[in-house]
Amino acid sequence: MDSARWQHIQLLFHEAADLPRAEQKDFLKDKCADDPELAGEVLNLLEEDARGASLLDDGLEQAAEKILSDSAPSSPPFNQFGPYRILRELGQGGMGAVYLAEREDLGTQVAIKVLRDAWLSPGRRERFASEQRTLAQLTHPSIARLYDADTSPDGTPFFVMEYVEGGPLTKYCKEKECSLETRLRLFREVCNAVNYAHQRAVIHRDLKPSNILVKNDGSVRLLDFGIAKQLENLGQEVEQTMTGLRLLTPAYASPEQIRGEQVGIQTDVYSLGVIFYELLTGRLPFEIANRTAAQMEKAITEEETERPSAAVRKGLTLQADVGPKLYASSSAWADLDVLCLTAMHKDPQRRYQSVEALVRDIDHFLKGEPLEARADTLGYRFQKFVRRNRRPVAAAAVVTTAVVALVVFFTVRLARARNSALAESARAQRIQKFMTNLFQGGDAAAGPADNLRVVTLLDRGVQEAQSLSAEPVVQADLYETLGTLYQKLGKFDQADSLLRSALDARKSVFGPDSTETAQTLVVLGRLRNDQARLDEAEQFIRQGMEIEKRHLSPTAPAFGRSLAAFGEVLAQQGTYDAAIQALNEAVRIFSIPGGAPNDLAESLSALAGAQYSAGHYEISDSLYRRVLEMDRQLHGARHPLVADDLGQLASIQQDLGYYSEAERCEREALDITESYYGKEHPRTAKDLTILGRALLYQKKYDEAEAALQQALAIQEKVFGPIHPDVADTLNELGNVGSMHDDYDAAGKRFARVAEIYRSIYGDHHYYVAIALSNVAYNYSNQKQYARAEQLFRDVVRRFTEALSADNVNTGIARIKLGRSILRQNRFKDAEQETLAGYQILSKQANPAISFLRAARKDLVAEYDGMNQPQVAAKYRAELADEQNKSAASSAKH
Repeated sequence: MDSARWQHIQLLFHEAADLPRAEQKDFLKDKCADDPELAGEVLNLLEEDARGASLLDDGLEQAAEKILSDSAPSSPPFNQFGPYRILRELGQGGMGAVYLAEREDLGTQVAIKVLRDAWLSPGRRERFASEQRTLAQLTHPSIARLYDADTSPDGTPFFVMEYVEGGPLTKYCKEKECSLETRLRLFREVCNAVNYAHQRAVIHRDLKPSNILVKNDGSVRLLDFGIAKQLENLGQEVEQTMTGLRLLTPAYASPEQIRGEQVGIQTDVYSLGVIFYELLTGRLPFEIANRTAAQMEKAITEEETERPSAAVRKGLTLQADVGPKLYASSSAWADLDVLCLTAMHKDPQRRYQSVEALVRDIDHFLKGEPLEARADTLGYRFQKFVRRNRRPVAAAAVVTTAVVALVVFFTVRLARARNSALAESARAQRIQKFMTNLFQGGDAAAGPADNLRVVTLLDRGVQEAQSLSAEPVVQADLYETLGTLYQKLGKFDQADSLLRSALDARKSVFGPDSTETAQTLVVLGRLRNDQARLDEAEQFIRQGMEIEKRHLSPTAPAFGRSLAAFGEVLAQQGTYDAAIQALNEAVRIFSIPGGAPNDLAESLSALAGAQYSAGHYEISDSLYRRVLEMDRQLHGARHPLVADDLGQLASIQQDLGYYSEAERCEREALDITESYYGKEHPRTAKDLTILGRALLYQKKYDEAEAALQQALAIQEKVFGPIHPDVADTLNELGNVGSMHDDYDAAGKRFARVAEIYRSIYGDHHYYVAIALSNVAYNYSNQKQYARAEQLFRDVVRRFTEALSADNVNTGIARIKLGRSILRQNRFKDAEQETLAGYQILSKQANPAISFLRAARKDLVAEYDGMNQPQVAAKYRAELADEQNKSAASSAKH
């Protein structure tokens, strides 16, 4: 065989190996229509690659079995992998097969990747395990998540990951006729996911559109880390490098990959550049389909590709793929050329040195700013300035000649900019002086004391700010900042006084209809929300939003912050649908490229809280986990926002019956909060309450009561007797009283909780139902079953109206109602309620949750009472099975 034919076989093999096995024969039949022998040679290579090992590596028995056996079957070796049932095949590659599966106990769909013939090749098995390890360390919203990993009974390795129902990036953009801005947004999401992997020392090495899926909701998922590499392992032996070369896709491979040289971060940057080129033009930068391997290598390593703008202008692209929505001006195309070709530079040192740098230039492009990758010439900056200020320039040109208009316009503009810069400089210097005086206490010779407290600093700051009446703009800024700090410390009276002073000052300086005044109104609304004065909170924030609507763009970050604040108040009021709608809009605003990550994280957190309160636990859990990852990246692992996220995740785990996990999360949160705020802060109290609840459900009563009493003392000192946090802690203390059979104390606490909730939220909020449910349960404990039944029926009605008929809280209430009826020996009536509650919880909660166990016991008693021993036996068996599992779990730990 001559070298040219061998190179052609290699090229066809690489292209076919990237396809599902079912499509490989049709691909080769089309490509080799006039040379069937060539198709057969490539098929032989593909079959050998699917087996993945040489006969000479095995013993005699294995070799004989491989010779005599058929090729690997397309069906999985088992229809059941642990709790997962195989539904259908999704695709196959050279190393393994991927199946759609369903977890039968939860009803969720996943993708299972199975390594075929793992025993034949230790190398393939290690690559498969490496992909598992890589996915396990990557937790990012745009990377398909790893859920589980195990081996089947015959030793076949498999792992379970997120099932992504979507299409390849380029296909999605073509079918949706996406605009340039949408393509850039999607590409930016891909870049962020790749950058996240790079930050964890993982390079993908096989980035291509088929590994980047876009879901129907427009979110992106990056897949297939099968040949990904840890950066510290890139220098390993040649055999591993050659494996990577065999598995990669040549069309998207970098020149150094094609040459078999060492790869790095810039390798993924190059592949991203190729994908970006294809998004812009509808075609690949190099035509390699009908070239030999040598010609393909020369094209990628030596030839210069045509600029994307030239490719589109000459009509080389498929118009149906790009479409009229991708229209851009010539200056915009010039920047797109720079973006794309810098990423694709043949010299790795001339490319963007990180994906983060590529993202920065995408953001610069979207904002109309100069690119970092372009020479910083005066003409280029002048062009960008004119493009960003097209309307003012055009208006000036109408008045006079173009030259005179430009001179006048820029002279005035520069003068204003100079004056504004001088004012900002003076303002910055004044604030710097303020901060210096704050720590020195007015004595330049004295440094700050070692025991200087935050409150002392703030009190000193207020005195300093009050002396700045001659500088009202600076004074208003400081009043608002200091007021917000007092609010965070739980000192609401001082915060209120300062924020009202800031509002008065800004109205005086900027006018009552200014965006500055609107900002302070929203800040005051947030304070009222913390004080549980919800009507006032809504009023202040609505006033601020009305002003901002008249002066700001609907996508302005300031308006997004106001929307988020408004959504938080609506959630506190119990109008969850409206709250979720407002918070989703805020998240959309902050997700626009170039937005501040802090704003996005805060709005996502508020959205997660609203979803939790609405009973959407799975959505809330997913959002909080995303926020937790963002906050750890933005602020570090010991920041109070991280503690907030952990506390919220603990609450979800608690409600779903995972009490030990709730305790673990909450202890971690409490440790962070105490170290940041101290032991007497309301945030510390909130974490103590959540911890007390987790301890209570594990029957650690003394620990629970100590934590709750400590929390209540802090809260009543800070908030007074009427506040949601006070009610929350009282509710848990009532539960402690019930556990200790102190029903009188428990009843008083539950009744007080109900009155607090009514005074804050009105009579229809589901918090009132929670309090009344506990009052009714207290009656049951005192054997006042008829009274308990009457109240439980009211509770079920309230939960159904405020939340939903299938909410977890509704299910628990129906189980409790059923028990109060059972105690009156009305078995049929009791069975109706208990069974309904059992069915609601069994679909959503931990199978070992105490409420399900109680429901099973009651169902046994109810069916025995109705002389239905066979049905009763079913629930006895479930009880026994759950107890055995619990005992086994305890023994394991």
